[in-house]
Amino acid sequence: MRRITSIDAVRGFVMIIMALDHVRDLIHFSALNFDPTDLSATSPFIFFTRWITHLCAPTFVFLSGVSAYLSYSNAKNQSEAKGFFIKRGLWLVLLEITVVNFGIWFDIDFGIIMLQVIAAIGCGFILLPLFVTFSHKKNLAIAASIILVCNAVVGLNFPELPALNFFYHWLFSSFLFQLTPHFMLLIGYPVLPWFGIMLAGFACGVMFKEKREDRQRLFLQFSVSLLALFILVRMINLWGDPSAWSLQKDWVFTFMSFINISKYPPSLLYALVTLGIAFLFLFVAERVEEASWKDILMVYGNVPMFYYLIHFYLIHSVAQLIMLGQGFSWSDFQFEPFKFGRPAAPSGISLFYVYIFWLGVVAALYPVCKMYAAYKKAHPEKGWLRYL
Repeated sequence: MRRITSIDAVRGFVMIIMALDHVRDLIHFSALNFDPTDLSATSPFIFFTRWITHLCAPTFVFLSGVSAYLSYSNAKNQSEAKGFFIKRGLWLVLLEITVVNFGIWFDIDFGIIMLQVIAAIGCGFILLPLFVTFSHKKNLAIAASIILVCNAVVGLNFPELPALNFFYHWLFSSFLFQLTPHFMLLIGYPVLPWFGIMLAGFACGVMFKEKREDRQRLFLQFSVSLLALFILVRMINLWGDPSAWSLQKDWVFTFMSFINISKYPPSLLYALVTLGIAFLFLFVAERVEEASWKDILMVYGNVPMFYYLIHFYLIHSVAQLIMLGQGFSWSDFQFEPFKFGRPAAPSGISLFYVYIFWLGVVAALYPVCKMYAAYKKAHPEKGWLRYL
C-alpha cells in the first residue's frame, strides 16, 4: 500500500512539537512548581509552549484510527487484520507500562505507572474490531456519541465502591489511585474518550481514498466546521468543558482563558479545537505536493512509535547530564512519583534554553529515524517491525 504523505507529514509535525512538551517537563526550572496553563501563575510564553502541544495526542490518536482503516481496507484477509489489531493493542499497553513509564520516570522501582496515550491507543486497537464492519457514517455517529457521553459524565467519584470507582475512571475520567503505600496508578488517558477520537479517525479514513482535490475540500470543510463549533460553544460558556472562560487582566490573558480547555480527560471543546486544527494541517499538507519541509516531517512521521520510545530516553538522559553539569550529584536526584529524577533543590534551565534543547533533540533524532525507516522498508519480511 502506497503511503499517504499528508498523514506522515502531519504526524511528524505533531511528534516534533510533542518533544517540546517533554523537554519542558523534564528540564524547565518551573516545571515542577505549577501547571503551565494555570493563569494565576503562568506567563504567555509558558502557556503557549504548553498549549501548542495539546494538538499532539488527539492528532496522533485520530491518525492512528485513519491508518487502521487504510490497513484494514487494504488487507487481503480482514480476519487476520482484526487479530493484528488486538495483538498490536496488547503490545502497546505492555510498552506503556514498561518501556515508556521507565523512560518518563527513570524509577527502577516503578513506584508509579501512568497510563497515557500509548495505552489509550492500545485499548483502542483492542476495541476496534467490534466496529470495523459498520458504515463510516455509523462509526462517525458512534464516535461523536462517545465523546459527548464522556463529556457529560466526567467528574463523578465512587470512593465507597472501589471497583466501580476504578472502572469508571479507567473508562471515562483521569484519576490517581494510591493502590499501596509504595505504588500509584495514574490514569491520565481514560479509554473511552480517546477511543471516540480514534474511532472518528477510522470513520474518516475513507476520505483518504478520495481524489486529492476532494480530500482537500473535505479537510477544509471539517476544519472550518469543527473550529466554528468550538467558538460557538465556548462563547456560550455553559457546557463543553469543566472550566469556563472569563475576562482577565488584559486581552492576552482573556484569550488564554478562552482557549484554556481540559485535556485530562479530553473535553468536548478540547476535541473540537484540536481536531479542527488537525484537519487544517491535513489540508495544508495535501495542498503541498513536494517541499523539503514536508520531506523532513515525513521522516519522523514514518516511524512514530520508534521516535516516541527513543525520544524520552534521549531527553531524560541529557537532562540529567545537564543537571550534573549544574553541580548536582547523583544522590541529589529524586526518583519517586512526579519528581522525574530531578534534584530536590531548584534545578533546570530557562524557557529559552528549553527551546534550544528541544531543537537539538529533534535534530539528533532525524538521522536515526531516517536509518530506521530505511531498514524497515528494506525488510518487509520481518513481521516484528510492524509493531515498532
